[in-house]
Amino acid sequence: MLRNVSERTQATTLLGRAYASPFGIAPMGISALTAYDGDLVLARAAAAAGIPMIMSGTSLIPLEEVAAAAPGAWFQAYLPGEVPKIEALVDRVDRAGFDTLVLTVDTAVLANRENNVRAGFSTPLKPSLGLAWQGITHPRWLFGTAARTLLRRGMPHFENASASRGAPILSSRSVRDFGAKDRLDWDHFALIRKRWPRTLVIKGILSPQDARLAREAGADGIIVSNHGGRQLDGAVSPLRVLPEVVQAAGSGFAVMMDGGVRRGTDVLKALALGAEFVFVGRPFGYAAAVGAEAGVRHAIRILHDEVQRDLGLLGLTSIQQLGAGCLRRRGDAAAPGSAPGP
Repeated sequence: MLRNVSERTQATTLLGRAYASPFGIAPMGISALTAYDGDLVLARAAAAAGIPMIMSGTSLIPLEEVAAAAPGAWFQAYLPGEVPKIEALVDRVDRAGFDTLVLTVDTAVLANRENNVRAGFSTPLKPSLGLAWQGITHPRWLFGTAARTLLRRGMPHFENASASRGAPILSSRSVRDFGAKDRLDWDHFALIRKRWPRTLVIKGILSPQDARLAREAGADGIIVSNHGGRQLDGAVSPLRVLPEVVQAAGSGFAVMMDGGVRRGTDVLKALALGAEFVFVGRPFGYAAAVGAEAGVRHAIRILHDEVQRDLGLLGLTSIQQLGAGCLRRRGDAAAPGSAPGP
């Protein structure tokens, strides 16, 4: 208390680039099904706010369009353990002009996503009476996103699964387009590192050992993530293993995190535990569905303002001042004479 925090800033530098805030937009597949031109909406809003957006490899908008609309965007790839396909997609992303390639490594096999089964959602998308009823009872989405997409862009395809246009979302071939990831290993990563000329990040790390291997293999950084809790049932939350991963990765190596970030204090907790940056997915996806680009800009502003406010309430003037001393872990002994912690 009683510190002058009037000149506080949350600006930061990540992987040699300056950003206005210590958070960005995480990759979200098929965003163009929840908001019209969803990938473009997210990328433009992020660029306007001075933060990075990671485009998903399961997107429905050609990656070249996003690179042109928002040159600072990153691209996240799901790569199979097949050298020709790896080389072809990496070369395509390179030609498009992306500076940062993110390789997701926690999807070696398709998970048993029970929430998707309950909702009637699958890949490929299978028309049903249940899905038809959901569309009819949501006319804003039906006409503003689905019908608009079909009229202006035609049937959505997985545009960026490989070097060429992928299968339509209704085609059983879409499963094959994302297959053979169970063969992907560190030898394939070495090939990617050799072929990709710029920043290379690995996403999906939860193990300190894997963090060390990633650094030794030539990655520029990692994203600690459990894929939104949708892969291995019961996987540990990224925040819990973050300090161990940061310690194993060592200094001078970019460790980022995603998963479960909903408030400004969530951002600051991750940074205090050693992350350099965090990525946020669903809240920005919801904002795009509700308010398109204006909605995403508004959501970014809310999170930015929360981080700015929380820094002031902590008596800090920059995010670089955050550290473990700002935290008390649940169950830690309370200070003498103080009330028990939460």
